[in-house]
Amino acid sequence: MSVTPNSGPLKRPLSDFGVELRRRRKVAGLSQDRLAEITQFSQSLIGFTERGKRNPGRSFAQRCDDALEANGELVLLWEQLTRGTSPRWFRDWLDVEPSAHTLHTWQPLVVPGLLQIEDYARAVIRGEPDIGDEQAEKAVVARMARQAIFDRPKPPMFRVVLDEGVLYRPIGGKEVMHRQLERLAEAIESPRICIQIIPMALGVTTGILGGFSIAQIAGNADTVYIQSATHGYVTNRPKDVEAIYSRYETLRVEAQPQHLSIALIREAAKLWT
Repeated sequence: MSVTPNSGPLKRPLSDFGVELRRRRKVAGLSQDRLAEITQFSQSLIGFTERGKRNPGRSFAQRCDDALEANGELVLLWEQLTRGTSPRWFRDWLDVEPSAHTLHTWQPLVVPGLLQIEDYARAVIRGEPDIGDEQAEKAVVARMARQAIFDRPKPPMFRVVLDEGVLYRPIGGKEVMHRQLERLAEAIESPRICIQIIPMALGVTTGILGGFSIAQIAGNADTVYIQSATHGYVTNRPKDVEAIYSRYETLRVEAQPQHLSIALIREAAKLWT
């Protein structure tokens, strides 16, 4: 699966990381192919990252840091460009998400961050009160960087349940919505991603007050991220995890199977042309 290359204001921070990666790779005397072999990421991802065309994830930064004996400096740079721009309460989830072998999410209002295109993400982020242009752009970089988990040799399974209203909420304008729904249709082509839509006509109210995500990590307790209007909450307390799973299963049962959900997405995309 590909991640849409960034443009505009985002190129500078991404190129900062890419320039440093290229410098350290050349000092180490490694070709892109050799670094790809050591890190088990593709040569194309390394090339795109060095040119500032792709958002690297933390695991990418860590493996490159190890391979190039950067003593944590590449990871620190990545954190400065991404993690530091995220709210403190969300940083716990940033430690969990990259380690998951399976992620489940329910979203009643917006497309989940892992599937957002850049312009859609920007429109969502700019809706936050009192956020400045520079802060917003850094937050967009951080959100796009998370999507690099799909570039891993074995990306996580990603199971998404969306309210149909997400397809019709005009975030960013018609063109942005059309491209965002095309992105969803493209994402479903991956065998690692499943998107199911709950029709508005069903009047489902479970989970309508907020979205949540579930991370399953081998050898660890499941962890959930629960959204609210002001902040998020990350926990692996069994009682909380059980409550979220109960809601998720209730929603999943009401959702259309994937082949019908694809049809709903494509039909909605036509309305945004």
